Order: sequence, then structure tokens, then C-alpha cells
Amino acid sequence: MIARRWLWAVQGLVTLAVVAFVGRSIARNWSEFRSLHVALAIAPGWIAGSVVLVFLTYAMQIESWRRILAGWGQRLAFGPAARTWSVANLGRYVPGKVWSVAGLVVLAQRAGVEPGPAAASAFVIQAVSLGSGVAVVAAVTPQSAPPLRLALAGLAAVATILVLVWRPTARWLGRLVNAVAPLEPLAPSAVLAGTILTVLSWGTYGGALWMLARGLIHDAPLPLPLTTAIGAFTLGYILGLLALFAPGGVGVRELVLVGLLAPFLGSGGAVAVSVASRVLLTLTEAAAALLTLPLRHRPQESVQ
Repeated sequence: MIARRWLWAVQGLVTLAVVAFVGRSIARNWSEFRSLHVALAIAPGWIAGSVVLVFLTYAMQIESWRRILAGWGQRLAFGPAARTWSVANLGRYVPGKVWSVAGLVVLAQRAGVEPGPAAASAFVIQAVSLGSGVAVVAAVTPQSAPPLRLALAGLAAVATILVLVWRPTARWLGRLVNAVAPLEPLAPSAVLAGTILTVLSWGTYGGALWMLARGLIHDAPLPLPLTTAIGAFTLGYILGLLALFAPGGVGVRELVLVGLLAPFLGSGGAVAVSVASRVLLTLTEAAAALLTLPLRHRPQESVQ
């Protein structure tokens, strides 16, 4: 009984810390946006479309994680998976990259996922995001980043996935994260399904950025190509993911967006869109966590 009370107390403190960091991020980004001296032409329809695409992106990323779990025989309904993924995702705003990964591992186990697959899946989705993101950037904006850096990041992602697909290394890792049940190798079909969904989510993320730019900057110097928006967002996201001490990739993503969008939107317009994108994503990530919070796991639930 005492241990349970301590557990609730720790969870309460962690929740308050996450809320404080997210709130501070929203306040800082909003104040930065309001301080920009840029002539904006607000088009609510485009901005609303951007929000819809962001939530569609979240749905695809959640489904990608579910497919990875299914590759280990773990059945988790979409509702509890959405709750687990959305709440753990807020850990990105706490300094240090470990919190979102650790949160996903803990919350996945509480939702009924076995310890081994819960821990391994948290790293697989990061590797899939990184590897697919590198491929998308190389395909749509190959000149935007040093080829060697992209190649090394892609190799690291592929190596992580291969370690979990190959039976001897998968079982060795399983012994590290779960001494009771050995970790079976991950089904390659699950990796393929997760990768396809993640690639599609990079496209919708970029589409959301493109629509946001259309909703804020009416008289841009040049039309912003959709491929540039996809490449800019993807590159900014993966570089923010690799920046170990940047909570949520703050600062890194914005620098990339400004650099790649400025030739089309102008320097002021690029800054406005990059900051607005940060505000939008922070608000939608917080909203996703709040909306999915009631969707708890029930033992009789199965994958639909």
C-alpha cells in the first residue's frame, strides 16, 4: 500500500514536470511568434488543414508503432496505443532524449505489452524514423545536408533494425532487457509496414508545413514547392532528434527550416513559419495527449 502511494506520488511529480516544460515551451514559442515583425495574411482554411494533417500524421505514427509491436506478437488496440504514444511523446520537452523513450517503455508495459518488446520497440521506432527520414531527405532535397552525415545516420538506423531482426542478436538483447522471456526476432514484414507508414507520415508532416506557410505568407517571393517543405521538415526533425541536449529539437529544427525556406518565403517569412510550426506542433502534441488520456487498456481488448 505504501509502495503504491509512493508510485502515485512519483507519477504525479513527473506529470507536473512534463506539464511545466510543455507550458514553458508553448509560452516561449508564442511570445517569439508575437514579437515577429512580419506582414502576415492569415488564411484560416489553410491553417485548419495543416492541423488536420498533423493529427493524421500522429495516427500513422501510432499505427507504425502498433505494427512493430505486432511483429513481436504483441496485441494492443489503437486507443490504448494512442494514449501510450501521445503521453510518452511529451517527454521530448524534458531536457535529455531519454525521457520520451523511457516513458514509452514504462507506459507500454502498463498497457499490457511484455517488457522485452516494449523496450525494443521504443528503439525500433526511433531507428525507423531516422532511417526513413534520411531516405526522404536524400530523395526530395539531396542538396540540403552533407551526404556523409546522412549516410552515417542511415547506416546506424539500419544496423539497429538488423540487430533486432537477426535471431542471435535479438535474443542477446532480450536477455539484457528481460531476463525472464527471451526476445524473439522482429518480423521483417513488421519493419516494412512500419517503414511505409513512417515515410507517409513524413509526407503529411511536410504537407502540414506547406499548408501552414500558405496560411501565413500570402505574398511569398517564390512559390514554396511541396517537396522542399517535406525535405525541410524531415531534415529539421531528424537533426533535432540527433541533437541530444535540445528538448524536442528546439532551435535545431527552426534553424534548418529557416535556411531551407528563406529562398522561397524570404528571411522574415521563413522565421515566422518556423516559429509558427513549433507553436502548432507543441499545441497539437499536448492536445493529442489530453484527448487520448481516457483511452485506457482493457485486458479483453485486441488489435482491430
